[in-house]
Amino acid sequence: MTVELGHFALILAFCLSLVQSTLPVVGARRGDMRLMEAGSTTAVGTLALLSLSFAVLAAAYVASDFSVLNVVQNSHSAKPLLYRITGVWGNHEGSMLLWVLILSLFSTLVVFFGRDLPPSLRANVLGVQAWITSAFLAFILFTSNPFERIVPAPIEGQDLNPILQDIGLAIHPPLLYLGYVGFSISFSFAVAALIDGRIDAAWARWVRPWTLAAWVFLTAGISMGSYWAYYELGWGGWWFWDPVENASFMPWLSGTALLHSALVMEKRAALKIWTVLLAILTFSLSLLGTFLVRSGVLTSVHSFAVDPERGVFILAILCVFVGGSLALFAWRSSELEPGGLFAPISREGALVLNNLFLTTATATILIGTLYPLVLETITGTKISVGPPFFNMTFGPLMVPLLLAVPFGPLLAWKRGDLAAAAQRLYFAAGLAMAAGLVALALVEGVRVLAAFGFGVAVWLMAGSLVDLLGRANFAKAGFATGLRRLKGLPRSAFGTALAHFGLGVTVLGIVAVSALETETVTVMEPGQVVEAGGYGLRFEGVAPREGPNYTEEAGGFVVLKDGAERGRIESARRFYPARQMPTTEAGIHTELFTQVYVSLGDPLSNGGQTVVRIWTKPLVTLIWYGTVFMAFGGIVSLADRRLRIGAPSRRATRAVPLEGAA
Repeated sequence: MTVELGHFALILAFCLSLVQSTLPVVGARRGDMRLMEAGSTTAVGTLALLSLSFAVLAAAYVASDFSVLNVVQNSHSAKPLLYRITGVWGNHEGSMLLWVLILSLFSTLVVFFGRDLPPSLRANVLGVQAWITSAFLAFILFTSNPFERIVPAPIEGQDLNPILQDIGLAIHPPLLYLGYVGFSISFSFAVAALIDGRIDAAWARWVRPWTLAAWVFLTAGISMGSYWAYYELGWGGWWFWDPVENASFMPWLSGTALLHSALVMEKRAALKIWTVLLAILTFSLSLLGTFLVRSGVLTSVHSFAVDPERGVFILAILCVFVGGSLALFAWRSSELEPGGLFAPISREGALVLNNLFLTTATATILIGTLYPLVLETITGTKISVGPPFFNMTFGPLMVPLLLAVPFGPLLAWKRGDLAAAAQRLYFAAGLAMAAGLVALALVEGVRVLAAFGFGVAVWLMAGSLVDLLGRANFAKAGFATGLRRLKGLPRSAFGTALAHFGLGVTVLGIVAVSALETETVTVMEPGQVVEAGGYGLRFEGVAPREGPNYTEEAGGFVVLKDGAERGRIESARRFYPARQMPTTEAGIHTELFTQVYVSLGDPLSNGGQTVVRIWTKPLVTLIWYGTVFMAFGGIVSLADRRLRIGAPSRRATRAVPLEGAA
């Protein structure tokens, strides 16, 4: 009976979302406050019902209720409790329920944090959010019911995919969905503003916090997913340009462009067309990622479903929302005034340059991801587009953008002085050149291109601090006065510096591990020591063990440096009987930012010998520490008082109505 309660709550949530999708929009057209307020009530009600539905599914997993088909297919009574809980969203049906739950959560947040919004805009935003919620609830109810019963109920379940039985499943998907779905608010604001017929600087102020929050979550989600794949799959890589990885990276790139564009619109009432279009495209790319993961058109470790019926349903949703919003944009865009004028050399100009590079990079990734699918559909020919293509196209686009990043905060609005900004960056440029030369001269294995990469990383890190230090002006004002000036700066200035500094840290990690990584594949026997990348590894043998729902052969290693023991590593080969699936559990030893990574291969027939793969990865952890800086920079910016108090009243700002708007 409990499971039917969850299903019934899901149906009621669908009905409420249909009400929310119509009454507020009609009320906004008629100016009826009672109808507009209905959107707030239904949004809260939908969230409550979806929370109940999700809790019921989670309870079925915890209790190992094998009368539910979804639990049978993705759980096992011997599975640890943590993985029974995370298994709720470790499958297609459960993850879609989490998806709409987060979507409803954001709608409710608009209710509570959007009280200063004009009533018609708020009603339209809630209505657009409900359109999306209704579409995906219909998708769940008609093609992906997580509460479907199985009769007779089996005694035991089929277990969760072993790769997903990891703490990463508890963190990565929720963060990623908070990012994906968070951009739906930016999308809804854009569509609502086009319907409402008013787009101005106040609108940009309202959109920016939601966009920033979604960007922070997506940054953290992609970073966590990268590290999870790095240590769980046992192949030693942190990014493979997998199509589904690309599907999460594309909205991150366009969302970054949206953040910068919204800033220009807020400050200068410019780039209105850019901002609205980017808000639509960013969430459209999120929907595209949902389609790629769940349609079965891609083969990937990230894919959830291979059912063509589901793929067609999501494709229809994609076409309706992307096509409809772009059609609305095309209808309204000609009526948008261009806004404030600015010189090419200005902060606005720097942000436009940023957007051009980011959107072009997004387009190259989109082409590389979809081209094999289009070619196979048209000609039946199967090809793969791998890392060489993306490295050759994405990398060259990023280099000039990275070089330009430190200039942006130093240029004035409307008309900037490039020479003056360059003078303020002399010290950062000197540090970058010194870093490149030192790396080239002293670090074995570094070539000119890698040395240039080290220089770019230092340029970004040092350049990110120049604006803050320039505003403090310690040299002239003194230390105490400089500190007071720093304290008085808006938090968004610190957030920008942290995010740009984090970008430099990530670039440093990427360059270091790409240029200096070593890989050793060898056959080892107990007691043998192998030298790899400046470390020694002593193999202590393999021992069998049993886990709660798996058996494993665990190999022990002692890490040596200059003859002294520095730590121990354990790598294992696991086998999950329920799934009849083996996995490799990598062993990792970390020293400061460098890691020794060991993957255990198959044993040889001549007793005691085992194939072992050893990587040394200098500064590899900086890749993820940099993303932490970036996400933290976004959080600091969100704490800026100007965002907390919201946008000024439209009565106090000059709104730009669209021609023919109601």
